[in-house]
Amino acid sequence: MKDAYASIIKATGEDLNRPGLLGTPERAAKAMEFLTQGYQQNVDEIINGAMFPTTSNEMVIVKNIELYSLCEHHMLPFIGKCHVAYLPTGMVIGLSKIARIVDMFARRLQIQENLTHQIAETIMEKTKALGVGVIIESQHMCMMMRGVQKQNSVMTTSCMLGAFRERQTTRSEFLSLIK
Repeated sequence: MKDAYASIIKATGEDLNRPGLLGTPERAAKAMEFLTQGYQQNVDEIINGAMFPTTSNEMVIVKNIELYSLCEHHMLPFIGKCHVAYLPTGMVIGLSKIARIVDMFARRLQIQENLTHQIAETIMEKTKALGVGVIIESQHMCMMMRGVQKQNSVMTTSCMLGAFRERQTTRSEFLSLIK
């Protein structure tokens, strides 16, 4: 990646020997490795056995999980927050694991629509929940810094599985609690 970044910088017309750019290809490569670390992670290692028995069947919500991702179309950031809810059926997942699952999928080249579904489907599968709801609200730099340059636009996506899709009351409870 270091060589690729050097080529990109040269292609812009810059001088790689300019003091401000010395070491930039290596720093940029390390940054990209960090920003795409989700490819080196897997959900079972992230959860690491943090599944706990419960008698509760009430909605569990973790809201305002900040996320940072790169759009797969322009490789520019999109930044936002994720709200996750699920209805446990005998097991709950460790609280921090939900945020880690969000990060694992966000730290890949993505589109927000797929990211929303990946998080929901993974939590549904791993918790065996009665239902899962995920909503992501993000601002996309590819729309803000280039193209139409709309600074105040926010994209919202949702994925409702199980009881969140089948029951309006469950969906409404989730939506009211994240506002």
